[in-house]
Amino acid sequence: MLIELQNLGKSFGEHEVLKDVNASVERGDRIGIVGANGTGKTTLLRLLCGESLPDSGDAAFASGVTCGYLEQTGHLDPDKDIYETMRLAFQPALDAMAQMETLQKELAKKQDDPAITEQINHCNAVIDAMDAYNMDTQIKKVLNGMGFPADTWKKRAGVLSGGEQTRLRLARLLLERPDILILDEPTNHLDLETMEWLESYLKTYRGAVLVVSHDRYFLDAVCTRIWELSGKTIYTYKGNYSAYLPQRQAADERQQKQHDQDVEKAAKLQDYIDRNLVRASTTKMAQSRRKQLEKMEITEAPRADAQVLKFRFEYDIEPYDELVTMKNLSIRVGERTLLENLDYVVHRGDKLVIAGPNGTGKSTLLQVLDGKRRPSSGMVRLGGGAKVGIFVQQQVRRAGRVVDAIWNQYPRFTELEVRSHLAKFGFRGEEVFKDCATLSGGELARLRFSELALERPNLMFLDEPTNHLDIYMRESLTEALSAYTGTLLLVTHDRYLMQTLGCPILYLENGKAVFYRDFAALRDRSKPGTEPVHSEEKPAKQGYGKEQRRRRAEVRTRLKAVEKEIEDLGAHIVELENEINDPEVLRDHLLLRDKCDELDDTRFHQQELYDEWEKLAEEQEKMEAEDAQNM
Repeated sequence: MLIELQNLGKSFGEHEVLKDVNASVERGDRIGIVGANGTGKTTLLRLLCGESLPDSGDAAFASGVTCGYLEQTGHLDPDKDIYETMRLAFQPALDAMAQMETLQKELAKKQDDPAITEQINHCNAVIDAMDAYNMDTQIKKVLNGMGFPADTWKKRAGVLSGGEQTRLRLARLLLERPDILILDEPTNHLDLETMEWLESYLKTYRGAVLVVSHDRYFLDAVCTRIWELSGKTIYTYKGNYSAYLPQRQAADERQQKQHDQDVEKAAKLQDYIDRNLVRASTTKMAQSRRKQLEKMEITEAPRADAQVLKFRFEYDIEPYDELVTMKNLSIRVGERTLLENLDYVVHRGDKLVIAGPNGTGKSTLLQVLDGKRRPSSGMVRLGGGAKVGIFVQQQVRRAGRVVDAIWNQYPRFTELEVRSHLAKFGFRGEEVFKDCATLSGGELARLRFSELALERPNLMFLDEPTNHLDIYMRESLTEALSAYTGTLLLVTHDRYLMQTLGCPILYLENGKAVFYRDFAALRDRSKPGTEPVHSEEKPAKQGYGKEQRRRRAEVRTRLKAVEKEIEDLGAHIVELENEINDPEVLRDHLLLRDKCDELDDTRFHQQELYDEWEKLAEEQEKMEAEDAQNM
């Protein structure tokens, strides 16, 4: 046994998070920890890895057990490059190697010195235990698996994105190979290939793995036990997540049955007491029943905090059949080509998933399709009658209360109607009066879905809709999207959602779009005999009148907009530079880092706009030259 939890308890002020938790971890366990947001999953992990102390009970570790923890927010040395960061996992072995060099020189002077020989043997043991002579091979294997190709190894950790830093912290932790690997949402920011590699790695990991995850596909692939956090304690189940669900349902049914029986028995005892206590001949029997009732413990009703929500997305207007038409669609950002010459038609009622490795332009493509961004060339056209609903990956903070978000848009609704609608999305009781500025990422997402349901769109563009949601809300959303009869285009890494929808997948990689019939075809893409579906099999219809004149107008309009945006960004850059030089900002290193990051992002975006302006200006010159020739 690696860990034994005994009556573990933890509170924050008057808020009790965990109470009388009892569980154990054995070597070879693959434990998935699930529960609704706010039930104490991260608190439990921090207790297990020693970053927080329990208020009661104990987390007893076996002698010599090592523990590694991947938290959701962590930090790396910004000045070390990716490869140097990975070498830190072997620091004890590197120190032993350096010490052994010194010892061997001393041994050459003092031959047969037993003390030096013993120290050398100890150094060798440390090196062998970490297999440090194969250090470079191990580092390269993990880096490639975690999505860091060789040409990125010299990049400093400080310039990596948040997702890349999370992947690098996870990669280093895997190399440290602790006896217990504790992971908090490890699949966040991972693309499909990296998730598949991580699953394969964890299945053969020599120690135990405890993982908090809302990714059902990952939990099914890796876990052999499930810990459910609910009602301040842990309920344990054998098998993966799919095996846990029927066990949980059966346990709830047994508990509900026992609860009903206890309530019925208590009611009968109380009825007997009420009828017989005042009668002299039956008083003693009634008093006996009253003592029995006082001692009786009524089984609690099943826990309702993980209840799956029920909601639907519906629409009123039936749109034109060819709802989203892409013709010769190309997207470029700077020198990078994300997509080139794509012809495809999404018909009424179709569902299409956009997938691919991180950084390949999935969100950019969705922004082009929903009209937020212009394509580099080609066109996107929405069919007549399209009523669009959009969900963006990062929800914008808003003012007001949750209830006001609905009421302001639908003032004719009664308070009961608003609250009933919000309850379908998990906002119950006093939660409807919460300030929107204080909502978590998952709560903001649920609020946006509640708005979408009222908007009744017949065409939805969703960018990573399951991010930030707990596993129960993910299942509710998956069910709602599967039942949606409108047209759906979504970017997602959620494999369970892809599998459930069973729709075609547009896979972006290296500037090319490859179509797969469904998730099974995408999953088996590396197997012999698996052929992608070519977009030419479903071509868009040809012929669009007045295309050239429309394009000229688009170029002129976009040029003016880009010039204005470049000017605005220039002013913002000057403002940021002044803020960075402010003494108060210079004294606050966290604020300084945020301002520097914002300045880098703004300069990068400005450069993108300069590149776009040059292309548009060149295209306009060609058009004017053609007009001059035709005169």
